[in-house]
Amino acid sequence: MPRPRKASAVSEAASPILHRAARVEDAFHGWRERRGRKRGLRTTIVPYAGYGAPGWARVLCRVVLTRGDAPAKQRAAKVRGWRSFFSIPVDDVEVTISAGGVEQRITADRGGVIDTRLEVDLSPGWHSITLSTDDTEPVSAPVFIVEPSVAFGIVSDIDDTVMVTSLPRPFLAAWNTFVLDEHARRPVAGMAVLYERLAKAHPGSPVIYVSTGAWNVAPTLTRFLERNLYPAGALLLTDWGPTHDRWFRSGREHKRTALDRLASDFPGIHWLLVGDDGQHDEDLYGAFVERHPQSVLAVAIRQLSPSEAVLAGGRSPATGHEGRDSVPWFFAPDGAGLSELLATAGVLPNR
Repeated sequence: MPRPRKASAVSEAASPILHRAARVEDAFHGWRERRGRKRGLRTTIVPYAGYGAPGWARVLCRVVLTRGDAPAKQRAAKVRGWRSFFSIPVDDVEVTISAGGVEQRITADRGGVIDTRLEVDLSPGWHSITLSTDDTEPVSAPVFIVEPSVAFGIVSDIDDTVMVTSLPRPFLAAWNTFVLDEHARRPVAGMAVLYERLAKAHPGSPVIYVSTGAWNVAPTLTRFLERNLYPAGALLLTDWGPTHDRWFRSGREHKRTALDRLASDFPGIHWLLVGDDGQHDEDLYGAFVERHPQSVLAVAIRQLSPSEAVLAGGRSPATGHEGRDSVPWFFAPDGAGLSELLATAGVLPNR
């Protein structure tokens, strides 16, 4: 029999005083949830890919309201663009997480998101974790368990690193939330091949995609990555809207926190950090190297084209890292160029 445990996605510490915008948002979502349930909408779990190691797994999902039938559940998983923004999050329903004979009950956060650590001993490789509520059918969430001996992993940005965005940075969040369709986006040349070569050269290595996009568009981003043959991996996104202390969430803070957590979760892994030179990735990665030099194997930066750089508000200079950091930095305009540089450095085997 599973060993039941009960926990909450909210810290046991005293709840912070909510910003006025957050209180307004919570009241609005509460009104929408009550109205949706009167219309017959039912709780639906949208699962996301997670990761872990023997002894634990990071489980990710979002709880929303849909009509409850099979087509509606499929639409919740496949909804794209502006429609994803109108999904109704549920934060007052407990989700039961089951895997490997362990069961844990978690209450979603303000945005309906569950991001929790399950203490469970699973073998290395991909597994399916079961998620359910008292009034929903179980769904499966994939989770990749990393072999303890693995010493290499990939952390990748998404916008303008694996997917050509070609939009001014201030418009990225709005585009990703309201417009994004995986059919309308094109991959950065050569990046999928580079990641596939890295995955083959380092079997069992985790691939983590970190973006400032909202959890609403996780299914769309997952389909884009699958369609363009990028290696499967966990998506670490954020939630749209105000936090307990500010009007909007900080994308930079989200990425910084995600990187620090990966260094803590996998102290034995040396990460290849992949991003672009559109202002922020170099600063974030450089600061991470200074905080955790032992956790970084190398940094690979995709250089934007002149037109992309103009839209991004400029680019960071491809200088200043040599000698300052204890890890090598590589700069190229596409995956083929980065592949050659990484092969020369020994990160990739020569063809």
